This record gives sequence, structure tokens and C-alpha cells, in this order.
Amino acid sequence: MVIEALHYLGLDYLVNPQKRLYWGYLLSSALIMLLYFLLTRQSVARLFSKDLWWHPSARLDYVYFFVVSLIKIGLLLPWMLGVREASIWTLRFMESLFGYQAKITVDHQWLVLGYTLALFLLSDLSRYCLHRLMHSVPFLWAFHKVHHSAEVLTPMTFYRVHPLENILFGLRYALVAGLITGVFIYLFGANLALIDVIGVNLFVFVFHVLGDNLRHSPVHFRYFNCVEKWFISPAQHQYHHTVQGGTVNYGGILSVWDRLFGSLRCSVQQDRYHYGLGDEGKVFRSVGQLLLQPFSYFIRPFQIKSTRSRL
Repeated sequence: MVIEALHYLGLDYLVNPQKRLYWGYLLSSALIMLLYFLLTRQSVARLFSKDLWWHPSARLDYVYFFVVSLIKIGLLLPWMLGVREASIWTLRFMESLFGYQAKITVDHQWLVLGYTLALFLLSDLSRYCLHRLMHSVPFLWAFHKVHHSAEVLTPMTFYRVHPLENILFGLRYALVAGLITGVFIYLFGANLALIDVIGVNLFVFVFHVLGDNLRHSPVHFRYFNCVEKWFISPAQHQYHHTVQGGTVNYGGILSVWDRLFGSLRCSVQQDRYHYGLGDEGKVFRSVGQLLLQPFSYFIRPFQIKSTRSRL
């Protein structure tokens, strides 16, 4: 009963290693943060400021998190395509296209490593592609603006995402993971396994432990530029959240994709961060506006047409 209640309130995120708010990831981020401030001798007053944690934007994040948790559990998850269904479809398609093939024999440890790495790389690449589309396609940007409307960043800001965007990213992962799994089963058989830590892909787990939650925080934690050309640092993602930074640093974990496709910007020590959408973000002041305002994109053309017809 208690676990079920936590699930419906979204509080199971604190004990689920699949979630960003898992207590272990929060603890590791806090330790990295403290070490960072000790080494740089910066003031930690900002971290405990009411202006941060009780900012109107942060308070909106807290309420929005619980509302959208109920929406996802009650309306979205029962209808979402799963990795299992996508992998079965892929396997059947491969068999119909190429017929039955004898399985390729590979040492199990290499098979597991290859599967884990392929899943990580293609998932991260597809995440980059969809994220970039969310910024470049006007009707997708109308929904992604919900996330970028945050005026302060806390770990809860990660969940300021419109349900439609949740659907798209959920479908993205199901299709990519299902495709990879189906192809691997077709080629190597069903004896697949991931290299995981507490049920999480090893590479993703390492990323979470190494300060993933600092990406949505006031801690401008940078990597050396040579590292930021391979991995997205918290400071790089924070710059992406600034008023002027929405055209760079789309990557999730790897910055390789940004470097390949010309959207990489390494962080600079003197960077100044002003988050949000400027005046455009003033339409997102309540949970109702966060949920409903993006749909105005589809209504606006009809309003313009109606106005012109009267003229």
C-alpha cells in the first residue's frame, strides 16, 4: 500500500535507480558539488537560498511534477509502446525479409558488451536528434518551450516536460531499443543481457553517478574543454537553458553528436546564465498554462484566418 501510494505521488522516483531523482544519484551529485565548492572556494550561500528553492518557477516545478506524474500513470503509460513489442515487430520483420538465418556464434561477454554499447550509443544519438527537432520544428518547439520556460534550475526542472514530449521521447526509446534488441536476437539469438548496475545500463549509471543532477542546478560545474568535446558537462547543458543558448548543446550524455553536426559549444568560465524564454515565457505561470498553452500553436492559424476574413 505504501509503495503504491509513493508510485502515484511520484515519490518512488527517490528509490528507483531508473529515475534521475534516485537518492544515490542525488547523494553523488551533492558530494561532487561540495568538492567543487571546496576546490574553487566559492560561496555556497546560493545553494540554500530561498530565492532559488522557493522561486515562483521552482514552486511551479514541484506542483507540475505531481500533476504530470498522475497524468503519465493514469493516461500515458497504459497506452505506450514498449520495448518488448517493438523488438518482436523488428524480429518478425527481419524474418519476413531475410528468412531464417543460422545464429552467429560470439563469446557471451562480447555479445553482452556489444549489445550494451549499441543500446547506449544509438539511444543517445536518437535522443540528440529528437531534442534538436524539438527546437527546430515550430510545432514541436511549442511544446518543448514548457521545459525551457524554467527561470531557475533545480533537479525538479528535469521533469518540467509536456506530456506530449514525454510520449515522443518514450516512443523514441521504445523504437530504438526494440530495433536494436530485435536485430541482435535475429543475428545472435535470444541469450541477451545488459551490463548493468542495479538494473541500469552501465554507461547511463556512470553518467548519473558523476553529477547528472547538476545539469539542472545553480552549480556551473565545467569539464576541461577537451572532455566537453566528448561529454556534455552540467555547465554546457545549463548554457543550453539560457535565453541565448537554445541552438547549441542538444546532447544527452555524449557531446560527440553536437560536434559532428555543428551544434557544440564548450563552456566558458566567465559565462553568465539567464534562464527562461524572456518575455515569451510569461505565458507559463501555472500548471494549466504549462499543459494547455502549447496547443494554442494549432489554434493561432485559424484565429489569423478569421481576422483576415473580417478585414
